[in-house]
Amino acid sequence: MKKILALFLLFFQTFVLAQTKVSGVVLDDKNKPISYSTVAFKNSAEGVMTDENGKFYLESKKNYSILVVSNVGYTSKEITLNGEHNYDLKVLLSADKEIEAVTVYSGKTSKKNNPAIDILRKIWERKKKNGLRQFDQYKFDKYEKIEFDINSIDSTFMKNKIFKKMEFVFKHVDTSDITGKNFLPIFINETLSEVYGDNINKLNKEVLKANKYSGFGNANNDGVNAFLKDLYAEYDIYNNYLKFFDKDFVSPLSRTGIQVYNYVLADSSFIDKKWCYKIVYYPRRKNELTFKGDFWVNDTTYAIKTINLEASKSANINWVRDIYIEQEFDVLNDSVFLLKRDYMMTDFALTKKEKSSGMYGKRTTLFKNHNFNEKKDDKFYREEVNYFDKEAYTKDNAFWEENRFESLNSNEKGIYDMLDTLKTVPKFKRIYNLVSILGSGYVQVGKFDIGPLFSTFGYNDVEGQRIRLGGRTYFGPNDYWRIQGYTAYGFKDEKFKYGILGKYMFNKKNRFIISVGNRSDVEQIGVSLTTSNDVLGRSFASSSFFSSGTNNKLTKVNLTTIGLEIEPVKNLNFQATFSHRKLESASSAFKLDYFTDDTFTSTASKVKQSEINFMIDYTPKRKMVGYGVDRIEVDINYPRFFVSYSQGLKGVLNSDFSYSKLQFYYRQPLLIGGFGRLFTTLEVGKTFGTVPLGLMNVIPGNQSYFIIDNTYNLLNYYDFVADQYTSLHLEHNFNGKLFARVPMLRKLNWREIVGVKAVYGSVSDQNKALNASGLNYIAPVDGYIEYHAGIGNIFKVARIDCAWRGSYFDLPEARKFTVRVGFGFYF
Repeated sequence: MKKILALFLLFFQTFVLAQTKVSGVVLDDKNKPISYSTVAFKNSAEGVMTDENGKFYLESKKNYSILVVSNVGYTSKEITLNGEHNYDLKVLLSADKEIEAVTVYSGKTSKKNNPAIDILRKIWERKKKNGLRQFDQYKFDKYEKIEFDINSIDSTFMKNKIFKKMEFVFKHVDTSDITGKNFLPIFINETLSEVYGDNINKLNKEVLKANKYSGFGNANNDGVNAFLKDLYAEYDIYNNYLKFFDKDFVSPLSRTGIQVYNYVLADSSFIDKKWCYKIVYYPRRKNELTFKGDFWVNDTTYAIKTINLEASKSANINWVRDIYIEQEFDVLNDSVFLLKRDYMMTDFALTKKEKSSGMYGKRTTLFKNHNFNEKKDDKFYREEVNYFDKEAYTKDNAFWEENRFESLNSNEKGIYDMLDTLKTVPKFKRIYNLVSILGSGYVQVGKFDIGPLFSTFGYNDVEGQRIRLGGRTYFGPNDYWRIQGYTAYGFKDEKFKYGILGKYMFNKKNRFIISVGNRSDVEQIGVSLTTSNDVLGRSFASSSFFSSGTNNKLTKVNLTTIGLEIEPVKNLNFQATFSHRKLESASSAFKLDYFTDDTFTSTASKVKQSEINFMIDYTPKRKMVGYGVDRIEVDINYPRFFVSYSQGLKGVLNSDFSYSKLQFYYRQPLLIGGFGRLFTTLEVGKTFGTVPLGLMNVIPGNQSYFIIDNTYNLLNYYDFVADQYTSLHLEHNFNGKLFARVPMLRKLNWREIVGVKAVYGSVSDQNKALNASGLNYIAPVDGYIEYHAGIGNIFKVARIDCAWRGSYFDLPEARKFTVRVGFGFYF
């Protein structure tokens, strides 16, 4: 009896865990890969398409014995499978001579008389009538699960010395049902929230109800939060372009899709009692930001029922080997299709080689409990600018078991326990701390952070070699108060410098913050047109190890500030600051002197100035992480409007001048469909009254060998000064759009960059008369202009720009041409 029972249990276990896994490549008669072939299990709806290299991976929880491979223009082939696992198959397809004589949609499909494109046009006509768009207001519940896994786990990886005494983690290795690669979970995050929207006023709001972290992140890990928010931007498949990793991918449902995709009407069938058409799509060209996959669309509403998208492996995007997306829509009634499930998986890797290790980033989002046309006032969407509910992060396991939209699988349930155990291993703690230091730039010692480490060393002609040590209080990213400071020493001038700043947030809801700070340091002023009272800030020009020409026009600055700021509406910030600064030259080769009487016989070399400043900073669509006095900015792809009014207070604390200064700053990044991103920066300013050189607007030059935003590459420091100015910078990055069409350049994945910088300005006669510095005031009254063109993404981290001067060739030591370099990690 026991033997029979054991046999039954073995059979039952085998049945439950049965899986069929196949992988391989599809080739033609000449052994060349056949892109975008259909690979499916016989008599099933489970299948995939091969990539541009003819490779595929297919997995099912059911047992299948026959694999069917087909492609229009070739004879279909059935492959008998040997057991559950069949890897590295080579499938040879022969050209079908009968099909070759008939008009078929293979290779580059026709744009005329193509039934798939006729259906696509119907989708375009109806897209505004599908989904949430057809309602004035909406509300739904949302569950989101994000997981990160190390992939391509093999025996060599497991035997690495770094995992000594941590071998237990490999008990949790699993296999991806999309790529067939082994992976090890290292992080999971779950979120429950309520989402509200108003289509008429284009307002939306998400209210967090619960959040659960494990692994490398926790509720206080601001770096992980920032990475997640930047990584997974919201997208709508009906839009013409889908933004991922700062790139615009052409949607297969785009009105421009017929220019970059081939479409084939492949099948039709009932899905959830709705007759639907299946359309297969794949790219027309390599290296472009496109996908391959298929979608099912309803025959009456022309709403999408299901869709999958897999990014082209040759797409010009760094550190990403694969992007895979699945969306499933639910039929609410005969005419309403709502997004039910959204799954996205990204395979991050240093190289695109299949066998190299990388990391999966997976996001699963589920939606339910929709309500419509319940209007709420604008105040509802704009309140709670800085709301932080601690209870959302402390929900117990019973709560999650009851409220998850779907249960965790056995692998996901094990992640929490495995990672909680891993945190107790000393070796893991050391590795984790090292990663944290590299990511944040700070070394945490108790409740104090030492850093930032990347600002420790510097050089300029006045201080020589410079060393800087700093730190900050740190109880967590949501600290409502913080003190930070630094001290520095120059080995040439043999003087100490320092800076200290304290902030306290009195009201968390509207971010009412008071700050007090003081700094005594050597600085290259005039490297930014827009005024800043940042006590701890330091320009690259003041600490550049390498520079062209002399770098001795530096100023000793002693700045004290008291500031108030408030954010009554999300992303709308008001600031008021009182400051007192003392300015004097830090070098005998440079003077800030000015005349102090009407006879122009008496001069002063120091400036003492009290000033009150009012600022409005509006940053719509900006995403921030954290709720404390210091927050982390997720990305820079948002517009910014900045207005500043300053009033000099003569006589206050022995202040020397009375004046008014008005400044406006506007920055707008524009993602222009499939043609890259345009950055526009406009600055306008005017000073009313008479001021010396130390308080003038200096047109920012760039004497380093590196690319610095909002500076002029061919100008030296103090080449131009002005008391009124207008500056415009335009820079467009084509993201490889042009190079992708050049065969020899396509594989390099370089990206084309062009730009122009222009500035107009003038100096009043009164300010010229006040000048006793010995510097000849030159203003760009005829308009200074320079052009630049460059190549980015060189070795994935470098950029080289060439810049040409377009005017003012007769300036002393005028440079007509220069080369600048930049470094960074870009997608």
